[in-house]
Amino acid sequence: MLKIFTSLILILFSFSIQAAKEITLNTTGKPPLNTPQLTGFMDLVAKEAFRRIGYTLKTIQLPAERGLINVNAGLEDGEMSRISGLDKLYPNLIQVPEKIMDWEFVAFSSNKIKLNQGWQSLLPYSVAFINGWKILEKNVPKKTDITKVRTPEQLFLMLSKNRADLILYERWGGLLYTTTNKITTIKQQQPPLATKKMFIYLHKKHAALIPKLASSLKKMKHDGSYKAIYNKILAPLE
Repeated sequence: MLKIFTSLILILFSFSIQAAKEITLNTTGKPPLNTPQLTGFMDLVAKEAFRRIGYTLKTIQLPAERGLINVNAGLEDGEMSRISGLDKLYPNLIQVPEKIMDWEFVAFSSNKIKLNQGWQSLLPYSVAFINGWKILEKNVPKKTDITKVRTPEQLFLMLSKNRADLILYERWGGLLYTTTNKITTIKQQQPPLATKKMFIYLHKKHAALIPKLASSLKKMKHDGSYKAIYNKILAPLE
């Protein structure tokens, strides 16, 4: 009887250790960067990076603003991809110093639009983007006719219904959306409005993991595994 009891205790202890080794990240990304099945580019990169330091990855998808609030409150463990400097607005978040990837923030529209004046080029147009994307909220001129939505589907619907002159989105997600839905009338405009390094953020309770995760990401870029994921997921869309 004692042996059985001891075995049960060990099993329960093992389960608790496994549970403690799980990390939950919120992500606002969509395919091809993130999927519920963890098959997107950033999913696979983050999953492998955490695996190398002994953690399994779980993701959830919350609206951009709600995700930041929840992680700052410690309800989730971190954010998968945010621009640098958010720790100034959300003091309980710590940025992993090694980037997970670069995001190109671009305009999509049905008509040719000149963007040679950067963000100021947007002033004459009605513009839509996803609520909570801080780089867009910060840089789109305040006098621009702005509509904020919750999902990429709403973004492209606004454009197809002529409810916005252009939409602002992440390059890869936009290319996949137009390709998958066989949309030939909506084009990515050049040049990108911004190219930003994107970083994983963890709640401060996981501060000890920050240098380990940064090192893991660096090693992936040096040993070819990062490039292999890129070639599998993103390269076919170029």
